[in-house]
Amino acid sequence: MAVTAGKIIFSLIVLLVFGAGGIWLQIFLSNKESKWPGLILPIITFCVSLIYVLNVVSVGEVSTVIAAMVSAFLFGNIPTAVLLAIYAACSGKRQRRRDLDKMSVQDLE
Repeated sequence: MAVTAGKIIFSLIVLLVFGAGGIWLQIFLSNKESKWPGLILPIITFCVSLIYVLNVVSVGEVSTVIAAMVSAFLFGNIPTAVLLAIYAACSGKRQRRRDLDKMSVQDLE
């Protein structure tokens, strides 16, 4: 089966659409008033990274297996870190907005 340039471009476009959709969904959920919806996607990606670690095959020396597990954990948590950064940025904006609303109410009194 030959891999053509058209298949590669289509795969990249699908990957970009899913990535952008995931980022949009994280921003949407992070802007909710409750903090829990914004933590759903980071929890899911963290659990997936644990599955990566559990799928490391024990072949060779113990140090090699530990290094493979650590690298799988670190690389598997890159999406978790990105989603948590989005969550932190959105919750910071929400907190500043809430503080400004409180100051506005106090100014009216």
